[in-house]
Amino acid sequence: MSDQPASSAPAFAPHDHRACEARALDQARDRLAENGARLTPVRRRTLEILLESHRAMGAYEVLDRLAAEGFGRQPPVAYRALEFLVEHGLAHRLQRLNAFAACLHPGHDHAPAFLICRSCDMLAELPAAPVRDALADLAAENGFQVERVTIEALGLCPACAGTAA
Repeated sequence: MSDQPASSAPAFAPHDHRACEARALDQARDRLAENGARLTPVRRRTLEILLESHRAMGAYEVLDRLAAEGFGRQPPVAYRALEFLVEHGLAHRLQRLNAFAACLHPGHDHAPAFLICRSCDMLAELPAAPVRDALADLAAENGFQVERVTIEALGLCPACAGTAA
């Protein structure tokens, strides 16, 4: 699979969110089928919850939603589902927020960068290969070998920047 997603339209741009969700769910199902894994009801619902909006959610927020729908209230219910989704490239863990977000390009192996709105918590997932490559080059010049990179930029989305102006 390619390192670049087919489309990198950020969540901040107007788009058909239902189509966005449906595409991500279809790609997730296909990816899991290729790997011999499957979406159990709790895993599928967890992914659907993450896909409902372009923002990160904490594990307890996901757990509250799952519990309200009868999936159980014990933290391992949410954590196992979230770990499965991250392990299979269907969700990303955002370190800065200690939260999770649905991968919007699960049909592609990639390491994205995230633009996180500090006001409304909306986020956009963008291809990060050019930034990662530049960082790896700079690190190599200093004798350092990069093993893992998480790129999370904090700022204001267009809507929040407009209200702040």
